[in-house]
Amino acid sequence: MEKREVEIAVISDVHLGTYGCHAKELLKYLKSIKPKMIILNGDIIDIWQFSKRYWPETHMKIIRKLMKFVVEGVPVYYLTGNHDELLRKFADMHMGAFHLQNKLVLELDGKKAWFFHGDIFDVTMQHSKWLAKLGAVGYDTLILINSMVNWCLALFGKEKMSFSQKVKAKFKDAVKFINSFEQTAADLAIEKSYEYVVCGHIHQPEMRKISTENGSVMYLNSGDWVESLTALEYNHNEWRIFKYEAKDFEKDEVEQGILSDSEDLHSKLDIHTLLQKIKLEMV
Repeated sequence: MEKREVEIAVISDVHLGTYGCHAKELLKYLKSIKPKMIILNGDIIDIWQFSKRYWPETHMKIIRKLMKFVVEGVPVYYLTGNHDELLRKFADMHMGAFHLQNKLVLELDGKKAWFFHGDIFDVTMQHSKWLAKLGAVGYDTLILINSMVNWCLALFGKEKMSFSQKVKAKFKDAVKFINSFEQTAADLAIEKSYEYVVCGHIHQPEMRKISTENGSVMYLNSGDWVESLTALEYNHNEWRIFKYEAKDFEKDEVEQGILSDSEDLHSKLDIHTLLQKIKLEMV
């Protein structure tokens, strides 16, 4: 299978270690592209809800695949989020092509792009972290129940549904929060003279120009790999939202190329070997 060349792939809110994470689908996506740079914009590993009782092999394969990019020299920027905030104490750590940071500024074809997770705009995170964590557990439970319901719907040939999206659509406060989040990110980016501001956190893929009396900025959000199954891709001076669709990966040759090719990381690469390679790179 010929892989798609992507200048920059931005992924956020994967939530590895939770039942809602679509690791299999993300692995298919990662194996279908040939990126020049990967930006992991927060909440990749859900440390809040991490449990040794639930860590499927597909979740480990995501880690191995990302680290394989590092070994191959592809710059991988891990920007911390609220669910992996414990990593913030190690921010500004660089190991070969791997970079752990809280934020990132890049110049893309003469335009400045500002990348950060976005939880700093969440009032609940700033003042009631215990409530936010409780909400995360409730959200994961809702996703688990939703998955079981969708499995049953699929058996009867019915269309899948999203509980959380229906909840968000019905509650004006949720819509208001999303709009406020986007506007705040845009205001700050305009103030700092950035052309792009790229966030995650709210699990809402978006790409739109936001204008104020002080200027304008392109606001982008990579969505998530719990419900939306989306990523941002930058190519030839243009951004696009990639949306995972199962039908695009159904052909036999695609499935073989993604799931059974020579990049079977379980048998060919383990974490210890990979870390040793990174250590040698740094010498």
